This record gives sequence, C-alpha cells and structure tokens, in this order.
Amino acid sequence: RSVPEAAMAAERPRSLFALSAAAVSRSMAALERDVWALPGHLLRGLLPLLTVFHLERAEDAARRAGVSTQPIWRKLWYDVMKTRPPKSESITCWRKKFLETFFSHVLHGVLDVSSDWRLNDRHFSPLLHSSPHVSQLTLCNMLQGAVELAAEHNHKVLENLAGSLRILKFQHLLSCDQAVRRSLVLLLHRLIHHGSVSQVSMCSWPVPDTVLLILILSMSAGFWRSGNALACHSSPCALCREEDEAQSQESAQEGAERGCSAEQERSGGESQKGSREEAEALMNSVLSGPRSPPLRNPACEETSSEVPCDHTSIQGGSSPRSSSEQLSCHPVPRKTRRRLKPAVGRKRRCLRRSRAHYADPEDLYDFVFTVAREDNSGLLDKTRTTEGENTENWTSSSPGSPCTGHAGCKKRGGPAGIYSLKAAHRFRSVSTLELFSIPLTGKTCRALSNLLSSWVSLENLVLSYNGLHANISCILSGLRALSRHPECRFRVLRVSDMFSHMPCMELVRCVLSALPQLHTLSVSFDLKDHLEGSTPEENPSCSKAEIPESCLEVLEIRFPREPLHTAFLLPVLKASKSLQQLSLDSATLPCPQELGLLLEVLKECSPNLKKLSFHDVNLAEHQKEVLLLLQDPGLQEITFSFCRLFESSTAEFLSEIINTVKRNSSLKSLKLPGNRLGNHRLVALADIFSEDSSSSLCQLDVSSNCIQPDGLLEFTKKLEGHIQQRGGQIPFTHLRLFQNWLDQDADTAQEALRRLKAVCSVVNDSWDSSQAFADYISVM
Repeated sequence: RSVPEAAMAAERPRSLFALSAAAVSRSMAALERDVWALPGHLLRGLLPLLTVFHLERAEDAARRAGVSTQPIWRKLWYDVMKTRPPKSESITCWRKKFLETFFSHVLHGVLDVSSDWRLNDRHFSPLLHSSPHVSQLTLCNMLQGAVELAAEHNHKVLENLAGSLRILKFQHLLSCDQAVRRSLVLLLHRLIHHGSVSQVSMCSWPVPDTVLLILILSMSAGFWRSGNALACHSSPCALCREEDEAQSQESAQEGAERGCSAEQERSGGESQKGSREEAEALMNSVLSGPRSPPLRNPACEETSSEVPCDHTSIQGGSSPRSSSEQLSCHPVPRKTRRRLKPAVGRKRRCLRRSRAHYADPEDLYDFVFTVAREDNSGLLDKTRTTEGENTENWTSSSPGSPCTGHAGCKKRGGPAGIYSLKAAHRFRSVSTLELFSIPLTGKTCRALSNLLSSWVSLENLVLSYNGLHANISCILSGLRALSRHPECRFRVLRVSDMFSHMPCMELVRCVLSALPQLHTLSVSFDLKDHLEGSTPEENPSCSKAEIPESCLEVLEIRFPREPLHTAFLLPVLKASKSLQQLSLDSATLPCPQELGLLLEVLKECSPNLKKLSFHDVNLAEHQKEVLLLLQDPGLQEITFSFCRLFESSTAEFLSEIINTVKRNSSLKSLKLPGNRLGNHRLVALADIFSEDSSSSLCQLDVSSNCIQPDGLLEFTKKLEGHIQQRGGQIPFTHLRLFQNWLDQDADTAQEALRRLKAVCSVVNDSWDSSQAFADYISVM
C-alpha cells in the first residue's frame, strides 16, 4: 500500500470519530447521561468539542474515567482570553482560572460570549454558571458591576458568590450617585455580613469619595445602619427577616417584663420595636453586648495636636441627660443579650427593622459622615467597675507612644457626637483590610480609628502609600484600643509610605508598645519627611520607654536611608524573644563596628531567628561579618540582596564563602540577587555541592547578577559533575535566575536551562537585557 493511501486510511477513523463527536456535542441535551458513561479514551476525544456549559458539567465523569480536563481549559483560556495569565506556572486549576476571569470579563462587558461557539449555549448563563468558581472579584470605576450583581435578576448569582467569594477588591473608583451606593450596600451586606468574604482591598484611588470610602470601611467592619438601606426594595434582607419574625414574638412577650431604666439599657441590651420612634431609639443604643467588655477608643483623646478631633456636640449638651439617653428608655428583650462574635465565616444576624420602610436619601450621608465624629465616650459602660478602673490607662498615652493628649479631645460627661456606630447594627466582618495608594485625610483616619477599635475579627491590616504622616498616631490609637479586647485577633500590620513622619525605629517601638500581640510588623518608607527634625537621640520616648514583651515573629524595616543604630534596635529585640525573621532594607551603617554589634545583639536576644535579610545595605567592607552570618548554625535562610558583596573583594573572599556554606548543614536557602556575581563567580558557586560538602542548601537565588548563557552552561556542567560524584543525590532543588543576560545567546541559554531543569526547579523570565541597559543609560 502506498504512503498516501496509508495516510488516508489512518486518517479516516479520526475523521469519522470527529464527525460523530461533533454530532454528539450538538445533541448533548438528550445524550448527556450516555456520554458521561463512555470509556475514557472516547470521552477524551469528545471533551474538546463540548461547550463551556457541558464541559463544566463533565468534570465528575472525566475524573471517574481518569481523564484530565486541565489541557482543555488551558487551551480555552488562550483561545478566548488571548493573553498569558500572570504567574501561569503556578496555576493549579485552569478550570477555576478560566471561569473566574470569564465571570469578571462578562460582568464588566469586556467579553462577548458570542465571540466563540464554545461560550454560546442556550443552557449556559455566563454569570450564573461561572459564579460558584469565583473566589476573587474586582469592582472598579463607577461600580457598574455592583449595580448588576445587586439587580433582582441576578439574585441567584449573588447567592453563589456569597458562598464562594473570599477576596473583594475595589480599584480606580469614581464618585457615584445614591442609587449606585444603595446597590453597593446590598452587595456588601450579602457578601460580607451574610457571606464568606474575608478580605477587602482598595487601591489606586487618588481622590477618594469620603462617603463611599467610609461606607465600604464601615460595612467591612460589620457595621450597617440598616433601617432604611433596603427601602428601595419591598422587604428587608430575607436572611435577616427569618430571624426577625421569630424574635418579634419573643420581644412582645418579654418586653413587658423589663423596666424602662437607663441602667438596664447600659447593661448592653438592644431595643427592638416596630414603630419609627422606637427604631430611632434602637439607633442610639450601645453596640457592645453585656458579656463583652465594653470598648473605649482613645483615638481622639490620644491624637496629637497635628490631628485635632472635631467632636460634634448636640445642642443643649450641658443638660444632665443626653438626647441619646432620652431616646433609649425602652424595654429591652432578654433574648437579644448576646455577645458579638464577628468571626470570619460566622453568619451575623440582622436586628429587626422598622416595619415602615421609610426611604430618606440623606440617611446614608448621615451615617457615613458621622462615623468620623463618633464620640467614643458613649461606648464606655459606666456601670462596670472593671471599666472604671482601666479608664485612666486607656485614655492616657502609653510610654513611647507618638500620641499625646489633646485638650480639645478630653471632654468628659455631657453628650457629644452623633452616635452613628451605635445606630448601626453589628454583623460579620472581614479579617483582612488592605488600602493601597488611597490618600487618607485626618477625618478619614479618625473614622478608620473608630472602626478599628472594636474590629475584633481583623487579623491583617495593610496601609500602603496613604499619606498618613502624623495621622499614623490616630490609627495606632484605634489599634491600641482593639488590642485590649479579649477577643482581639489582630496579628499582622504592614505600613508603607513615601515619607516617614518619625524615625523608623521610633515607629516600630510605638507599634510594639501598643500591640504586644502582633506577630508580623512591616514598616517601609521611601524618604525622610523634610519637615522631620527629630532624631532618635532627640526623642526621649524612643530611648527611654520600655517595650513590653511581645509575640513578634516577623519584623521588616525599610529605612528611608536612615542610619541603623543597634542601640535603638536592641530594646525591640529584647522584647521579641519569639522573633524568627528579620529584614533590614535600605539602611546605612554609621560606623564599621555597627554590623558586628548587631550580630552580637542578634545572637544574644534572638535565639529563635531563622531568616535574616539585608537589602540595599552596603556590605562591601564587612566581609568578616558576612562570613560569621553564613556559619551561624541557627539561620536557615540568608539574603544579601543588592549589598555590593564583591565590590572590593578578592578571590579569597569568594572561596571563604563557598567553604563556609559547605560546612554549614543548617542553611537551606541562600539568596544573592544583585551582587554582580558574573559568570566566573557563578561557576565557582557550584562547588558548594561538591563531594566533600556537608551543605543542605536547597535554594539558590542568583537573579540580577550579569550572568550570561555560556556562564550558566558551564555552571550546569560543573553541577552535573558533582551530582555524578555524589551518586546522583544532592539537596539542591530550586534555582532563581530572574533578570540575567540570558537573551544574548538563546540557543546556549536553552541548552543550559534544559539541562538544569533535569536537576532542579528553575525559575527565570524573558528579560530584555538590552532594553534594561538602555533604560539605565537614560537615567544616568
């Protein structure tokens, strides 16, 4: 038989199968059950011909038949999205990746489902069927996505998101009208208060709308003035209404059993009435339950004069009885006396709404704008002896704190402020809040401080490039109040900004003094504030205040080219016996002995230190200290990033580094990016894995080191020789090669990478070294 005939004969079965598979795919509605029962080899050929609707439904059948759908979803991604996803090598489930991105694109009108036949199925509802796979969602611009999701026809979509969504992001937001904000309120209430969202992130908002910003922050913290928020719909939240109906009967029976006394109200009960007047009384009741120690936020009392607090007093405030007390004299049902537990994952019930669905468009404005004016003295339960004992401590600045008392913020007694947070009900709240590139004014910081003071579910707070300056004191005051709550879970604080209002070490000391339970602290600044005139030597609070013992495990400090004074780091290390990771970035060493002193302090005060990192710290003249670090038996990971290690070194120094690492059996990771290793030093590093080595080094990072393809190939050959000498067994598993000159000889680089990947996992990129060099020249 001729070759063409054989080729045709071999092609006919495939063509017949393709025709049959195409016919089956068009009739999946009738044949679906029979198709799922097909053997694996037939199912494998049929799956690529299915629409997204049936491909998603085929997952269980494919798994039973031992067929993976991942290649099909991956091809679908590239066919439809027409772009390479970021970090594609780390994607473990292309099905989820595709459907999650598909949901976002359809929601924002970026993708037309008619553009590909696999997306065009009359049984397929794009938002409904992809929503169960969405764990992260970004809303942007005018919040058109929020309006669409809050619409009645997407009720089921919102229900799916409430169970699947974990991260909610807001990006490039713009001001919006009242109707859009109402839709956003409904969305946040369902996804956060009655859903599973655990992280809210906001970024890139150069001129934030104060109303919108504080609204998102308040609802993320679990607060919601729900009386009129749902007036645009015919009924309150269905999840809340189910409990309201049962509770209203209990309220009617037990309301008469309780007297109308202010003392009983202050014990923490909540009034629930049906009339408009009684609902307003509820709006002025205290949030904290009787079983929870009441919180007082000293944010305003401890704010410096640079951030004055503008309490809004009610007219007639000198009266012995405030208007809030007058409104609050109502029977309180015993059943509502429950401790608030806004833990992530726990559904938070709504309190009963007013039966009169009164719609006042100004309600949302009133609620949002008065959060910042909250007078926290109302949160103090004056009937509790324990609270009274601690009042003075809570309202005074702790040693080392940047916050100092402000005369205008220490009013006592009479009514002050509009009790907006008390007017709001408390629901489930998120555990992570991130604010990136959003300027925070003094008013917004006071509002955030008030929210933080009782945000007991909050575990992670990230404030990045918010222009805080002196307002950092107000934020710390709210966190200090939060840390005293017995259910506080706050563990991670990351603060980064362009300018530092105070020396980095002073800020670190103040944070640790206020938050001894903190596990991770990251402080990062680009430049020193030109108005900053104080230094650690001039500030007595920085040098004399004693830091209480802390739980700190990770400390990261990026200095704005400040000198690293070990004397000021010493109290921090002494108080942090559990410290496991220390990172020092962009610090200058004031004298040659400073680094040696730091190593002595670390050895004495940080016995549990496992990871030590230096970035952009000039270590060219500290070869002795570098070798001491490399032989430390306690360290498992050491990073010298852009530290100019070999700027003035000799060949003997490199040999000493290699021999030291070879003898250290505890070091697992060595990161040397940006130290101008070049080809010859990279090749020499291969001797770390020689036959006489006792090293346990698993990871090596040589990114940004001017490495060329021929040098990488020589390193690979030398490494292969050592592996052969050791019987094919070495601990080395990961090599990072970012931003090296591997594009200068593509063939040699590919050969080196191919041989390296047979030995270890290699992570590199397609970096254009010529363009990078041109950029470097352009800014010289």
